[in-house]
Amino acid sequence: MPKSTDDIRQSNSHRTRRAGLAALCLLMAVAGPANAETPDRKPYDDRLLRLSEILGAVHYLRELCGSNDGQLWRDRMTELMNAEGSSALRRARLTRSFNQGYRSYSRTYITCTPTAQTAISRFIVEGVQISEALMKAVP
Repeated sequence: MPKSTDDIRQSNSHRTRRAGLAALCLLMAVAGPANAETPDRKPYDDRLLRLSEILGAVHYLRELCGSNDGQLWRDRMTELMNAEGSSALRRARLTRSFNQGYRSYSRTYITCTPTAQTAISRFIVEGVQISEALMKAVP
């Protein structure tokens, strides 16, 4: 009995999915784990990116609340990039995190509020904790 067009399509679709899955498995085996350390990826990068995001948020919020810090937080970010931005890709990741922190709070707060003041305090505490942990963990 000849196969119907639907049977042939299902069979081809099944083969295509199996081939795609096999290719994905092969790619994963060759590439290794997604969080593997590469020349541009360090084991502490998640904490470093979070610190960059905090610096961006604090830069925006302190400016909004009239702290007159000028470029203090941006300068701290520049120091971080000079120390850790060993490649264009690392610098781009750090910059993206800083800008993400800045932008997300610029969308949330248009005036300085008690909540914004609380956010600043919490970010500074978290930033200090991350910095201290990094200094202990990274030689």
